[in-house]
Parts: sequence; C-alpha cells; structure tokens
Amino acid sequence: MSGLIRAVIDTQALRHNLNVIRTRAGRAKVIAVVKANAYGHGLVSSALAIQDATAFAVARLEEGMSLRAAGITAPILLLEGVFSRSQLEDAAQDKLDLVIHNERQIELLEQTEGAGRFTLWIKIDTGMNRLGFAPRDFAPAYKRIRMLRSAPKKLRLMTHLACADERDGDSTRAQLKRFEEAIHGLNVETSILNSAGLLSGVAPGGDWVRPGLALYGASPFSDSTAADFGLRPVMTLISTIITVREVLQGERVGYGGAWTAPRDSRIAIVAAGYGDGVHRSFAPGTPVLVRKQRAPLVGRVSMDMIAVDVTGIPGVEVGTAATLWGEGLPVEEVARHAGTIPYELLCSVSQRVPLEPH
Repeated sequence: MSGLIRAVIDTQALRHNLNVIRTRAGRAKVIAVVKANAYGHGLVSSALAIQDATAFAVARLEEGMSLRAAGITAPILLLEGVFSRSQLEDAAQDKLDLVIHNERQIELLEQTEGAGRFTLWIKIDTGMNRLGFAPRDFAPAYKRIRMLRSAPKKLRLMTHLACADERDGDSTRAQLKRFEEAIHGLNVETSILNSAGLLSGVAPGGDWVRPGLALYGASPFSDSTAADFGLRPVMTLISTIITVREVLQGERVGYGGAWTAPRDSRIAIVAAGYGDGVHRSFAPGTPVLVRKQRAPLVGRVSMDMIAVDVTGIPGVEVGTAATLWGEGLPVEEVARHAGTIPYELLCSVSQRVPLEPH
C-alpha cells in the first residue's frame, strides 16, 4: 500500500481567504506572507494560486528567488533583508524589496551605492525587541537612508505587533503610539498589521497589511477558529488506517503502555507520526476524524503511527481515511491538545508527506 498520508491543499479556499482578507483590509493593500514554505502549504504552488495578490513576503533570500524562478512577477518583500554584498546583488537581480532593520544593512547600501535598485522598508521596533530600529534610533537611520547617493525607488515604514492576539489590545495600542510618535510628520506609506492585528480590529490598518496564518484558514486567537472570521482551512492532513485491533479491557497500547483500555475496545492504527509532523506532544484524547466522527488518540505518538479509539464507530477498516486536521477538524482545536499553536503544526508537516493542491 502506498500514498498512506497526504496534505490536500485547497487552492479555492486559499483564494477565498485572500478575498476575505481584502474585504477586511479596506483600502490597504495586501502582502501575502508565504514564508516557511507558505506555512507548510507549498511555497511556489501557493503563490501561483494567488498570484493576483498585490505583493508577497518571504523571510529568506532563497524563498524570494524561488518565486521569481517560478514566474511570480509581483513585488516580493524580504522580511529579514540581506546580510552580505552577494545577497544584495542577488536581491537586485531578482528585483526583490528589502526590509532594513539594522545599521549593517544601511552600510551595505552605502558601500554599494545601489539603493536605487530597491524599494526599501525601514522596520521600527516598537516592542517586539527582535528586528528593527528602536524609536530613539529611527530618525538617524531614516536620515542615512535619505542621504544615500542613489535614492531607493520607494521608501516605506513598518513595525510588527507582538501581542495582537491578546484581546485587550493594551500592548498593541502602546506599540502603535510608539510607531506614530516615531514617524510623526513623515508622509510615507506604512505596514503594521499581521493576521491577528487585522482580524482583531484593535488597530488601524496602515497602507499595507501582512496576513500569514489567516491566509491559510487558521485563527491566531486561542479562543476562536478561522470559521468565526469566514475563513476556510486550506490544508487537510489525511492519513490511512493500516490495521484495526481488538484490545481487551486492561490491556495497554503503545510505547510505555501509556494507555490502558478501560473496556474492551476497538483500536485503529493510523499511518501518521512525528516523522510526518504529528507532534509527540499530542495528548491522549486529541481528536482524529474517522468517518466524520471524532476518535480520541490513545497512547503515545510514535515515529510512523498513532492509535485511536474507534469503539462505536461503524465501518472502520483497513484503508479507511483518518483526518488529522483540516476540513471538519480545525487545526486550532488540534493545536490546543498538542500544547502548541496552529502555526507550528502547519509548518511541521514533513517532506515525506506529499502536498496535493487541488
């Protein structure tokens, strides 16, 4: 038996979600974030499915170059920027936009006198303390870029929200205040909102929004699912039951005998494990969808298999499909059982799981 597990990628859902995001964004332009292999959904195939997006964003140079090689002509933003002259030249060759977030990146532009080849985005760190110029350092950095011999094609400003998934919004409002104070008096386009910021409505949108997770039909909030916002899951991770066992009351299942049957039980073994991206942290009781019913995981996740209790679910046999997350089983729900976030589950799908766009 082959093709036991696959990630079905619903490109119609991807396009639907982009349209929902556009409606929420209003007049703001949408930068579709496709970094990290499009959050596990396939970098090139996902971008091609929504190539009418105003722009795309990736983290690394190689990701941007792959999109250009695939024929993507829309603007592509490198969220981490570049870190050497050779990277700068590669980015110029492929007409990539650059985020500038430290002095070394300004020095590269000063040394090469090539800023005129780029649209530049200066990142201001308003509270994430990860990338960007602190508000006190922004004005000198902005001045240095303005003084480059070769002026950039366009110059824009951005920040990143650290706590946009928190409903009270106090941290987000504090970040916005710092951003507004830093850019006061500058007539420059801005980008502020990620998925959580856009869906929460707690902050004004700026001129550009940068949705990632929402694009793929998952919610960034712990107390909601994508359906609450009219979004549809793009990935459905589907595996196959490879055997069904009758386990007597008191018998144990899996490594360490971590689960003991409380009654005579019917246990299905599913071809999915941490070698496929099903985290070992999946707790007992994590739901798996079998014949449209939730079957609880029992025992520990192993490298290639999990066990689920299908007692009382009729018609389960070898070859029956089992959905780990996606259509009918929100990835947000599964992530809570795994003690993680949907971002991590989606990005963790391993290379041995084929992606099947349709």
